[in-house]
Amino acid sequence: MTRIMSSDGRAPDPSPSTRPLRRWLTALAVTALTATAGLVVSAAPASAATSQFRGMNWAVLGDNFSTGTLVVQGLSQSDSNATVRAKANALYDDMAATMGVNTVRLPINTHTVANTTWWNAYRGAIDAATARGFKVILAYWEDGAASGGRITNLAAWNTMWSSVTSTYGSNSSVYFEPMNEPHGYTSAEWRDVAANWLSYHYSAPPGRVLIGGTGYSQDLRDVCNDSRFNATLLSFHHYAFFYSAMTYDAFRTHIQTRLGSCAARAVATEFGAAMHTGLNYADANSTDNFVRHIRAMAQVMRDNQMGGTYWPALGGKPTGSLGYDGYSMFVFSGSGTDLNLSIRNASGANRVRYGWGDTVVDPSPTPTTFYRINVRHSGKAMDVQSPNTDNGARIGQYTYNGNAWQQWQFADAGSGYWRIVSRHSGKCLDVVNASTADGAELIQYTCGTGTNQQFQMVANGSWFQLRARHSNKCVDVPASSTADGAILKQYTCNTGTNQQWSRTAV
Repeated sequence: MTRIMSSDGRAPDPSPSTRPLRRWLTALAVTALTATAGLVVSAAPASAATSQFRGMNWAVLGDNFSTGTLVVQGLSQSDSNATVRAKANALYDDMAATMGVNTVRLPINTHTVANTTWWNAYRGAIDAATARGFKVILAYWEDGAASGGRITNLAAWNTMWSSVTSTYGSNSSVYFEPMNEPHGYTSAEWRDVAANWLSYHYSAPPGRVLIGGTGYSQDLRDVCNDSRFNATLLSFHHYAFFYSAMTYDAFRTHIQTRLGSCAARAVATEFGAAMHTGLNYADANSTDNFVRHIRAMAQVMRDNQMGGTYWPALGGKPTGSLGYDGYSMFVFSGSGTDLNLSIRNASGANRVRYGWGDTVVDPSPTPTTFYRINVRHSGKAMDVQSPNTDNGARIGQYTYNGNAWQQWQFADAGSGYWRIVSRHSGKCLDVVNASTADGAELIQYTCGTGTNQQFQMVANGSWFQLRARHSNKCVDVPASSTADGAILKQYTCNTGTNQQWSRTAV
């Protein structure tokens, strides 16, 4: 069949009346080609590196998986296009000023694009970005209640993408990601779906399409080796929580391996870590898994001149009862169209910028203050028993001898709570198994986001109770024992001096 070409060498989009037949014939032809001896016609390869993407994900507060329209944090579904543009520009101003951001990754789903009123308004966020020279990545999130990493409704998905690509296919600043994290498909299934998308939506130039890796977009090797995608970019996700804890070197090797030989065409469209707990991402010697992961990810990106979009700038899945995603790079504030962003963790922001290729000067770390924590009734100090660095080591009271396992750091956990971190092990005071029962023991454990590692200092004169956030119970020396080695437990808070503590800097 003769294909009529436009002046730029691509076939023009068919008219609405011929579009269904044209797409059916195109899909049929793709199926026939796939079934033959690997006959594939591909365009020239994409550019040699992706460092031009210095980006952030702007997400729905509550995450982008939704059975309804997507309304990213800061917007309201009652907003007009002009209001969305004004809000978006306020946020883009701060992203650009603080970190040099030039790319935003925005979610779409079938409900969003099908809702003409909201889609026309939401487009203000896209158009505001491109008008200021930002790149925009539009990514589809599965939009069914239990789609399991598969496209919820194939016909609706294609209709959605037809609308999006016909609107933005000619805009060189807009990129298209057919699906976020296609983990419900086998590798072969996903690659066929993605290849059919490329043929079906040919108004989207392949060089502005990002094909996700297999699984949770976490492995590019199969997609990289499939010649049907030689002309596209690739979308790569990597999080520490996908895998067991690793050393920095192991993370670097792991990330590089899963990029395959296609790092030069890869964009790290999602990577992120806790930004709300005061971690020092400038510390090359840190034993924290988040720090190791982000430092490794940034180094691999820099080594390969890869760009990326951090998850998230704002929005995302709230952490515990915080009301915001602990991974979010920015603190969001303001109202109406007067919206503001400030960096949540300066060292984390610097590591992301380093990954983008910037020269960064990390701020000098604030000197850490360690404390001796004494219980009132016995005068003895909180102490890691049989001193070691193991997870699960029990916490007790012991005569103070100036040892590192009797010294503790108070790390801000937000909302008036603290993580109490052992100087000796770097691990956190923890109520075992997040129990809410009276008598549950206190142990040390690798620091995380659990509320069983967060304690409120409730003042009682010059003393204070240590009240666990998850149970609202107090750290207690059972039976008011004065013996060395008595194990600390949680109990319902009372006025006993065996629940009253002081801290003294050491």
